[in-house]
Amino acid sequence: METPESAETAPPDAAPPAHALDPRAPDQAELLLRYLQRARESLLGSLDGLSDHDVRRPMTPTGTSLLGLVKHVAGVEMGYLGACVGRPLPDPPAWDDDAAYDAGADMWATAEESREEVEGLYRRTWAHADATVRTLRLDAPAEVPWWPEDRRRTTLGWLLVHHLDETAHHAGHADVLRESLDPRSGRVKDPGRDDAWWEAHVAEVQAAADAHRG
Repeated sequence: METPESAETAPPDAAPPAHALDPRAPDQAELLLRYLQRARESLLGSLDGLSDHDVRRPMTPTGTSLLGLVKHVAGVEMGYLGACVGRPLPDPPAWDDDAAYDAGADMWATAEESREEVEGLYRRTWAHADATVRTLRLDAPAEVPWWPEDRRRTTLGWLLVHHLDETAHHAGHADVLRESLDPRSGRVKDPGRDDAWWEAHVAEVQAAADAHRG
């Protein structure tokens, strides 16, 4: 704890404590990349063991699919951690343009796009993004053309945090979609509970909800 005496003897030009986006903070970028990588692998892992049909088919009323989520996050990462800081991904996919994004082309995989193509694009995108973060400083200037004029100028550090949040958000979506396709995928995370326990738990949750049925 700082005492009045220590405060008086501290040099007047002493640096303030580093905060989450302080480019001087040691390993700050690596910490953010580590958490981003966990979210990336969780999202991509949601495809494991599923058929090409299951990863593509729409699972919500708005057409969300697992492979579509991977494709969408790859497209977003190409922008935020690439083009927005002056380092566009080399050899981007044909759908990487404003018109295609406006039409929602990044949200689903066409019949002509292979699963391996989408997964490979995502891995290539995140390798390029990681290289960008490790090459530039977190306070490197960035501009997001699709954001409102009054807030589109920002920094790489803020975009890295923003994209980490977005990736984790979609990884959570993918967890729910995967469990709806394969109920055991959620249960294996808690191996101490067998199928009978889960069935009883779901019945209890359902009964609690039914008590409020209108």
